[in-house]
Amino acid sequence: MATTDALLVVIRHAPHSSNLLREGLDAALVAAAFGKPVHLLFMGQGIMALLKEQGSGAPGQKATLPIIDMLEMYDIDKLLVPEETLRTMSIPPDQLVEDVTLLAADEVVTLFQQHSQILNF
Repeated sequence: MATTDALLVVIRHAPHSSNLLREGLDAALVAAAFGKPVHLLFMGQGIMALLKEQGSGAPGQKATLPIIDMLEMYDIDKLLVPEETLRTMSIPPDQLVEDVTLLAADEVVTLFQQHSQILNF
């Protein structure tokens, strides 16, 4: 199985539950700024960052949707979501931002196998 030189950043936390989502996006942006290809996989509560209708968090917490919107400027165009996560959370795909790629369970397994560099947040 061929591996890609891209960094896989896995986002598992909701936008306002902790700083982990923001830190994951920051890590992705820094890697991309230095020319590293980056793929983002949103799993579990992490898919909440991709909802079109997002509220802001507690006072002082910035919204994450503007960061999601600017990822393409850094050539981060692989926003991946397992179909199973959407089903489990009862979220229709049309509620997510544009250009999200849905993955079947076997494709998620293959994705992890293809990346030798993986960061989890």
